[in-house]
Amino acid sequence: MMHPEYILNLSCIDQRGIVQRVSGFLAEHGCNIIESAQFGDAQSQLFFMRVYFAAENASINDEVLRADFSAMAETMHMTWQLHDAQKKPRVMLMVSKIGHCLNDLLFRYKSGLLPVDIPAIVSNHTDFYQLAASYNIPFHHLPLAPGASEEAKRAQEERVLEIARSAEIDLVVLARYMQILSPQMCQALQGRAINIHHSFLPSFKGAKPYYQAHERGVKLIGATAHFVTGDLDEGPIIEQDVERVDHAMNPATLTAIGRDVECVVLARAVKYFVEHRILLNGHKTVVFK
Repeated sequence: MMHPEYILNLSCIDQRGIVQRVSGFLAEHGCNIIESAQFGDAQSQLFFMRVYFAAENASINDEVLRADFSAMAETMHMTWQLHDAQKKPRVMLMVSKIGHCLNDLLFRYKSGLLPVDIPAIVSNHTDFYQLAASYNIPFHHLPLAPGASEEAKRAQEERVLEIARSAEIDLVVLARYMQILSPQMCQALQGRAINIHHSFLPSFKGAKPYYQAHERGVKLIGATAHFVTGDLDEGPIIEQDVERVDHAMNPATLTAIGRDVECVVLARAVKYFVEHRILLNGHKTVVFK
């Protein structure tokens, strides 16, 4: 018999007895802990915990678990979320004209490596509508003319948010979506939008960063996945990786290597999110891998 499974994430001021009270609560409610991880941050004085468990008592349902845990959590001033581990998060992908990250995420989704549903792909170009169709995913073309007014940008963003609301999206992934989101858009997607960029920022901004890096003779290239905030490319970092390069490599080779790293880093970040492994710690993240 399959028992309902849940993931509990929590944070609170670090204090004695947190693990004991949480594990005791779960035991009292007929739950069996499958996986548990915790971290105490000496700098912020916060404690973080992720517990994956099965509810084996048929008389204890989701509603009872939430109500009873809420009462306990209130006494300890906890911030917490309880997730159904069997429910696949709904992810919307956004892309412009560079498709390596989109293609990689779609392959991982189709092959079962990424436990998500993807009900929408949004783009300001039409380059990937056939790719979306090959996966039977609705493609939404929301163009923005070069030099579009702020009013036009806000109207386009509102259409994006409408799609996210109607499709009940849990996470928006900017898979090389080359538009700067407005502060209002960033606020609307706070904590549920992930972006990917090359780790050369801020040294190599603008077009063709790998060509700029080649000119400077870099020895490491990499990528960073982070939450989207109103501060451009300054959101809490989720995942990073690097690859060594050398003087014999031309810009095209650096670009190819860099794009491979971007794919891997973004896929990891998305997987951590949908498995509820990321907890915010101010401007940083705690990621229970």
